[in-house]
Amino acid sequence: MLQRWLCTILVNSNPNRKFTIPYAVLNRRFQAPNPAIRRLISSTPRMSYARRSEAVPIPSPLTADKNEVYRALEAALGSPFSSSPIAPNPNSLIIVISGPSGVGKDVVIKRLREVKQNIHFVVTATSRQKRAGEVDGKDYYFVSKDEFLSMIAKNELLEYALVYGDYKGIPKQQIRDYLGKGFDIVLRVDIQGAATLRKILGNGAVFVFLVAESEEALVKRLIERKTETKETLLVRVATAREEVRHMRSFDYVIVNREGELDGAVKLVEAIIDAEKAKVLQRNATI
Repeated sequence: MLQRWLCTILVNSNPNRKFTIPYAVLNRRFQAPNPAIRRLISSTPRMSYARRSEAVPIPSPLTADKNEVYRALEAALGSPFSSSPIAPNPNSLIIVISGPSGVGKDVVIKRLREVKQNIHFVVTATSRQKRAGEVDGKDYYFVSKDEFLSMIAKNELLEYALVYGDYKGIPKQQIRDYLGKGFDIVLRVDIQGAATLRKILGNGAVFVFLVAESEEALVKRLIERKTETKETLLVRVATAREEVRHMRSFDYVIVNREGELDGAVKLVEAIIDAEKAKVLQRNATI
């Protein structure tokens, strides 16, 4: 039906024709199998017989000026072409990156910060002591236990948890500020924090699980960090075994292999790009 309608316009627009093909009358009771065609048919205005008797000349696209063809097509279709984007602008994303201790969450995020623009990396507040090389306000907001408890009382945290005897939490306001500016948000949290965020944000955020290539590789990384006592090392290894079981509650899993950091980061970038291209966008509110 649609093809017949368009062909009729084109044939009648030929000034050298020796016959006239009447315009097709669109039967509005006809149910086209394609929804897009049904919408076009239902939105086509009813033409009077006087208007249908008029032919809109369309010059040949092979020989005529392109602007002339453009204007003729607009006239034939009865409306100007829109310059508005066909696809809407994608929503800002909240990306939650998590995984067991020792899988390289911090180094992946550090490299992602270097290569990806228009992303705000949320700085987590913590009551633990600052490690060598860490910068307050960049790696974490280091606060006392009393200050952290005050933030909880004032409802200033999106989520918080007690991890290995220290508090960690995500301040709400910085997320709101950067979402309002059109930035994507990256959150680095532990497994417990990811589970809490899933309850709060549901499918409004993207959850990425980072793992080492094997349990053996993970344990060797924890030993090489030289930041743990034998007691805490044992706890972290036992906890990592348990945390891997939560992998299925995430949207994506990325293996951060030893010596292949760029590959892991490219996968994170690919996930962000794929989410931006979805027809049904995620929509997270804080």
